[in-house]
Order: sequence, then C-alpha cells, then structure tokens
Amino acid sequence: MNQDEMKQAVAKAAIDYVIPGTIIGVGTGSTANYFIDELAKIKGKIEGTVASSVASAERLKAHGIHVFDLNAVDGISIYVDGADEANKHLHLIKGGGGALTREKIVAAASDKFICIADESKLVNRLGRFPLPVEVIPMARSLVAREIIKQVGGEPVLREGFTTDNGNIIIDIHNLDIMEPVKTEQLLNGITGVVTNGLFAIKPATVLLLGCQDGIKTID
Repeated sequence: MNQDEMKQAVAKAAIDYVIPGTIIGVGTGSTANYFIDELAKIKGKIEGTVASSVASAERLKAHGIHVFDLNAVDGISIYVDGADEANKHLHLIKGGGGALTREKIVAAASDKFICIADESKLVNRLGRFPLPVEVIPMARSLVAREIIKQVGGEPVLREGFTTDNGNIIIDIHNLDIMEPVKTEQLLNGITGVVTNGLFAIKPATVLLLGCQDGIKTID
C-alpha cells in the first residue's frame, strides 16, 4: 500500500469505533478527510458531527452530514483525527494544518480520541516535525523569545497563515521533546499562547496505524 492507501485503510478501521446514535467529533487534514468520506456511508446511523475546522465542516456538509456547533451539544462519543507525529505512549504532535486549538477543544469534549495515521507518523521521540503554537498576534515577539527560554528550539512564524480563530502560528523547529507533558505545560504557560500542538496531557485513547501489512492498534 502507498501512503494514501494506508490513510484510507485506517479511516475505514476507525468506523468500527463509531457509536450509532451519537455525535462524532471530526478532525482536520488529509487522513481526517478520508474518515469523513467513510462516515458519509453510514451518516444515517449517527446523530451528527462536530468539526474542528471550517474546512472539515464544509466537507461534512457537502456529504449531507449534519454539523453541530460544540456549544449546542452535551457531549461527543468519539473524536477521530490524524497526527503529524505519534509515539508509543499515544502522545501526539498535531497542527500541521493549523487547526490545533479547535482540534484540542473537540478532543477534550469527547469521551475517546481515536487517532488515525500511516506508519510513517510513529516515532520514538517527538520533535522532528515542527511543533505548532497558536499565538495572539500582538504577542508574537514576546512568545518567540519565551519559547527559546522555556523549551529551546527555533521558533519560526508561519508566513501568510491565519487560524480559523484569527491568530498566527509559530512553528518550533529542532526540538527534542524528552518530556511531552512538561513541554506542553511550559508552552501553554507562556502569556500570549492560545495552545500548542502537543497532545500529551490528554493523549489519544487509541492509535490506529496503517501499515504495509494491515492495521496496527496501539492502546
């Protein structure tokens, strides 16, 4: 299987975790798009969805799947989304597409987080993929200086990009993340940071990996 076929395979596998009659949280990105396409095949079995981005909401609606505002629902049974990196402890780096804050919010509102990815995303140590940090625009320089003091690395403004929340993204390059939970806490403690792309304080519940020889489940 090539990478796209692996993504499609894990998207299909994630359908087994869908609980009929409930609201499903849906992430953002290429792998999540495959899940949306699979979800469309069983859309009559679910109550609806909550999307983590405008792009995902539009794709869901195009399939005729109802999209709820998060404030209008009492809870979400599962959240399904991809990752830019994952380790065996189910700690993740997310936010390559810039939707990290809404992804983290929808994940927090969900009973379970089913992460779907191809095998290339599994790493021994997080940090090779630049870690995204969503930042209030006026705090850009302050946050960049504090990032270097607090966690190191090389903060780089994501040029020409604005999040769905109207903020900017600083990507931290050349990080070697030995303690993901501590790093997530330190970054979130910097004034001006909305949140960062580490999902370690609340990791995934299950990681489904698309591999050459099939689906591998880590839980």
